[in-house]
Amino acid sequence: MSVLENFEKWKEFLADRVHQAEKMGMSRDTINDIAYQIGDYLANDVDPENVQERLLKDLWSVADENEQRTMAGLMVKLVDSGK
Repeated sequence: MSVLENFEKWKEFLADRVHQAEKMGMSRDTINDIAYQIGDYLANDVDPENVQERLLKDLWSVADENEQRTMAGLMVKLVDSGK
C-alpha cells in the first residue's frame, strides 16, 4: 500500500521525514520550503487517492504562492504536533 492511499499513513510518513530533517539540523524554514516543493509536485503531478488529498489539491489550486507556502507550513506543523 502506498503512503498516499491512506491519509493517516501519509501524515505518519511526513512526520517521520520532518523529524529526520530536524535531527539532521535543518531549520524549520528549510523544512517548510521542502514541504512547499513537495506540495507543489503532488498538486501538479499526482492524482489524489483519498478525499483529504482531493481537498488539499483543490485548495492548492486556488491558492496563490503565499497561501500555498502557508498550507505547506501548516501540514508540517500538523504532523509535528502529532495530531
